[in-house]
Formats: sequence, structure tokens, C-alpha cells
Amino acid sequence: MGRKPQFIEKDEVVIRFSGDSGDGMQLTGTLFSDTAALYGNDLATFPDYPAEIRAPQGTVGGVSGFTVHLGHSEVNTPGDYADVLVAMNPAAIKANAQWLKEGSTIIYDSDSFTESNIRKAGYITDPIKEENLQDYNVIAAPITSMVKEALKNFGLDPKSVLRTKNMFVLGMVYWMFDRKLSYTEDYCDRKFKNRPEIAEANKIALRAGYYYAETIEALTPVRINPAPIEKGKYRNINGNTATAWGFIAAAEKAGLKLFVGSYPITPATGILEELAARKDLGVISFQGEDEIAGICSAIGASFAGCLAVTSTSGPGLALKTEGIGLAVMAELPLVIVDVQRGGPSTGLPTKTEQADLMQALFGRNGECPVVVLAASTPTDCFHYAYQAAKIAIEHMTSVLLLSDSYLANGSEPWHIPKMSELPDIKPPYARKENEPYIPYKRDEKRLNRYWAIPGTPGMEHRIGGLEKTIKGTVSYVPENHEYMIKMRDEKVKRVTEKIPPLNVYGDETGDLLLVGWGSTYGHMLTSVKELREEGYNVSLACFNYIYPLPSNVRDVFSKFKKIAVCEINLGQFANYLRMNFQQFHFYQINKVQGLPFTVKEIKENSIKLLEIK
Repeated sequence: MGRKPQFIEKDEVVIRFSGDSGDGMQLTGTLFSDTAALYGNDLATFPDYPAEIRAPQGTVGGVSGFTVHLGHSEVNTPGDYADVLVAMNPAAIKANAQWLKEGSTIIYDSDSFTESNIRKAGYITDPIKEENLQDYNVIAAPITSMVKEALKNFGLDPKSVLRTKNMFVLGMVYWMFDRKLSYTEDYCDRKFKNRPEIAEANKIALRAGYYYAETIEALTPVRINPAPIEKGKYRNINGNTATAWGFIAAAEKAGLKLFVGSYPITPATGILEELAARKDLGVISFQGEDEIAGICSAIGASFAGCLAVTSTSGPGLALKTEGIGLAVMAELPLVIVDVQRGGPSTGLPTKTEQADLMQALFGRNGECPVVVLAASTPTDCFHYAYQAAKIAIEHMTSVLLLSDSYLANGSEPWHIPKMSELPDIKPPYARKENEPYIPYKRDEKRLNRYWAIPGTPGMEHRIGGLEKTIKGTVSYVPENHEYMIKMRDEKVKRVTEKIPPLNVYGDETGDLLLVGWGSTYGHMLTSVKELREEGYNVSLACFNYIYPLPSNVRDVFSKFKKIAVCEINLGQFANYLRMNFQQFHFYQINKVQGLPFTVKEIKENSIKLLEIK
């Protein structure tokens, strides 16, 4: 019999799983977060892993981590600092020592703290002493030895035995936070249904870790009660999956086939993979030989009457530039998803950044306007994918949706909407009239041209990259070119009439307005909440509609003494706002480390700005 737990109740806790890229920390974190979501906690996750497929083992550069922040109340960030660190080797201590709360619990595999591994991580003898962690709640668990002992008569090869170490530590953490093993056991049975001996080995390791945790007097069990959330059907979802599902929902609502033409690229590949797996919902997927083939196939599918999507990251967006110009000139609906990552060039392919904004706004030849949107959370990737598709179809234009690695790989509970709750999407199909079909005849209100599906008798027309007249014939007439340029520009600007006004969290007037866009939202919201609780007159405005901007931006800005723009780049959105609102002064809070902001960073910078006379 294990000891009876005496639980300490907390409102929230941050757990960080960390080890070599082959230690299964991403899976461990995912299984824990799924279990927490099923229990009813609100949560946010942040996977962080190296770019190399097999980074140097035992080195800090090879550390893979997964952070889970779960709470009894609303959770908006993965958390700045960890309450619990699971470290599978000395390098994991090195990579995470600065991110530990004072007095936090550290569980590490003492069997991996060999002289060789200690040196690889940059230590001399003892990582715990060298990081001054002696006063923390340190649990030196011989995880490797115990897994070998638990499975010694199971007949598995040594490598297969060691692959269950992550299940052992997951069992320890499950006991520590009063979580059931059944969800993970069911996962093992499903995952290894064709290899039941592997499924059983993982379940044995999971239980061994759970029972071992019962015997450790130094481990204090913690209970995080379920969050009081709206009733409904939920699932834990990451940003890439939510994006894919948003497009699937939009295609169904519009009565269209969904086509995705893409080329794999980190961190956007998950969108292509999820859509390719949805043949049961009528999705047509094409993996092109390169980024150019991906977007050109999508343009062809749009011409044929599909909701067409192409997904990529920053380097791929550069390659798609000419294709976007073709879609703009042809005035066909197209959604381009850019899941941003650290750059330039290959840069930091598995890390997050917001540095593609100027490329999204202006990175094309000629006057080539596209609508630009940005998602703010993993779950609202669904909403903005849906909105991007709706705008692209109804306005017959290209829409560029910005996500990033933080959103793509992070997850949170998602309240699954009913299709009946989603807004209608009405494709502007060309209709047969008595007069001949005019390809670039426009809707008087939205200025979109009408969608003529190939094969419709009487609606044959030319399409391509050369400038056209309203009748679809190629034209080099200067006045016609200027007219068509202005029509395409005005068509995009009129999207403003359909987008919601910019909302302000907090007072509508005050000393400081923190401004952000996209994925900075969660950290900014938490920062503003804490600053307001501490008595500061600070508010928040986060943009999702980047081009065109909401119609009330000038009015919002005019009511604050100071405005500070927070973004994960060197100031691209701040400069964009300066271009459009020259009467305002914009302070900047910037970070370019491949990591999201911490709440501490935003708060400290905000207080400094408030002190400026």
C-alpha cells in the first residue's frame, strides 16, 4: 500500500518536461496536457525542440522541452517559470535552471548524470550545486535503473526498454497531480495495437513511476481543481490542427471542395498533414515538388471552383511571391497561411518569431494588395482560418493568414462550435444574363468580380498574369492599368466594412495602451491584468486584422497618453502604424530570441514607460 496523499490545493501550476530530443518529452507533455484537459483544467502548452532531426545527444543544443500551464481559472500563457521540472539529463538542468521558480520541484534521472553527460552539459561535477539548486525540492530518481528492473523479464531489447523512461516520469507526475492513468493506458493500446507487448511495457513503466512517486516522502501531491468553463464539447487542440479544421468548416459552409496545395516546411507542415488525413471530409491535398508548385496548384484549384489554400513558413512565402501576384491579378480567391519562424534564411526553424509582417504586407512586385489577418491563440486559429476563407471567397481576393511556431505547436482546450453557429459564406457566382458575360464586371458594393466556374456555357474567359480590361482581354492601355490597379486596391480596402472594430481590454482611456498583434495576445493580456490589479492605468489592444486595419484605430489611440507596441521582431508593426498614424508616438517593446515574451518582461518594460515624464 502506498501512502495516502495529503493534497495541497493550488489555482495553477507550470510543469516543464525536458530531455534529449529522443527522450519522448513532446509526447509526455502532450499526454499530460490531454489528461489535464479531460479532467477539466484550463491550460496552455509550449513545445520547444531543436531544429536538427537528431541533435547532439547530451548537449544543451539537443534539449527538447514541453511546458504545460494548467489552472483552476483562465490560463492565457504557458507560464514564465516552472513549479516542476522533469530533467532527463544534465543538459536539461542547464537549459532550464533560469526558468525555475524559487523552491520548485526538480525530478531528474540520476542514472543519466554520468561524468560524460555532466561535461557535455558544461558542468564540472554536480549540476545541482553549480546552479545553486540545493535548497530546491530535488528528487534524484534512478529512472533508467527502475525501468530496466520493471521490464527485466519482459523480453524487450535494451533500446525498447529505455524508450519507456518517459512513461515512468509521466506516472510520477500523474501521482503528484492526482491524475488517472486510464487515458494514457488507452492511448498506449491504440498506438501499439499491432504490437501489444510494447503497449504493455509502456503501461508497466507508467504504473511503476506512479507507485514509485507514492513512496517518496519529498514529493508533495498537488490538486488543481477543474476550471469553471462553459458547458459543451471540448478537445485539446494545437494551432495547426485548428487552422486546418477552420478551412474544412469554411468549405462545408460555402458548399465547396477544399483543396490544399503545399510543400512541407517547419513549422507549417502540420496543416498539410491534417488536411491530407481528411479525405473522409472531401479534402483534396497535393504535396508539390516545391513551394511554387504548391501555390500554383492552389490557384488552378481556385479557378476550378474550390476553396484553395496553400500553407508555408517565411522562406516558402518568399518563393510563393510571384504566385500570389498571379492570384491577385486573376482576382481568384486564395488563402495563404504563413506559420512564422525565426529567420532570416533557415534561421531558427523550430523557434517562434513575428518577423514576416512586412513581407506579408508588401513583399510582392507591383501594386499587389492582399488582406492580412493574424491569429492570436491556438484555438482562434480556427476562427481566423474560417474568416480568411470567408473574406477570400466573398471578396474574390487573396488573404494571407499569419500564425507562428508558438501558436502552431502550442495547445489549449477548444470549445467545438456547431456548424449552425458559424457565419454564412456565400460564393459570388456569376449568373447567366441576357448580355454577354463580362469577366471583370464588379459587384457595386464590394467591387469583387464574379466567379465563373470553367465549363459553364457562355462564361468562357481569359485568365493570367497580364493586365486585362473589364472584358478580360489583354490590355497595355495606361489608363486601363491605372483603373484596374485602383479597383483591386479599393476592393481590399472595402473589407474594412466587414471586420469588427478594434476592442480594448481595460479602460478606454488611460496612461498606457499596450498594442500587439497575433500571438503576443496571451502574455500581454496576463500582463495587463496583473498591472491593473497592482493599480496601474494600463489597457490592451491586440490586432487580428492587419490589412486593412479596423476603422476605429485612430479613435482608440487618441484616448491614451502613451502607446507601446509589443512584438517578437525589431518593430515591424510599430513602423507600419507610424506609416498610417503619424500623429501618434509609438514606444516599442521587442524581443527576438526565438521565444515568446514572458509576462515579467512586459510588465517591467511597461512600468519603465509609465515612469517616463
